[in-house]
Amino acid sequence: MSDHETATSAEAESALATRSGKELYEALFSGVYSKDLAKVMSCFADDAVVYDPHYPQPRMVGKAAIEQGMAWSLNALVKPSFQVRHMWLDENSGVAEIDTHHVLQGGMELKFDQVFVFEFHNGKFTRIQAYVPYRPPGIGGLVGRLTGLIWRLQGRGK
Repeated sequence: MSDHETATSAEAESALATRSGKELYEALFSGVYSKDLAKVMSCFADDAVVYDPHYPQPRMVGKAAIEQGMAWSLNALVKPSFQVRHMWLDENSGVAEIDTHHVLQGGMELKFDQVFVFEFHNGKFTRIQAYVPYRPPGIGGLVGRLTGLIWRLQGRGK
């Protein structure tokens, strides 16, 4: 590698390390929209953790696991869409409220709200966790669903 290439690579790494939370978030989703797995992965620290209940393995720890999940996601999504409704940031973390509208392989459309909570350090995500407005599984979710059904049958559901 020439001195110029080394300097250019060092400059690129320095620029990545100073990305703000908003710039990092935008870089990640730019990679998702263009289906550029390398660009997506450049946004994660080596020991990052991603939790998203939509993935085959919801808790992904480390770049290898995250890359496997992201490759699956980019393949499944024909047209991803994450529209930011609100974003709150501080120096090393943030929250984004998202209107999600995806088109999957086969043409199925998915529309749902979600919230991403994220942490970053040196221009890389160290944690992203997705929260979705679904009822909890198991008995906790069953109680809410049954109560809602009873209210609807009684004409009290709104």
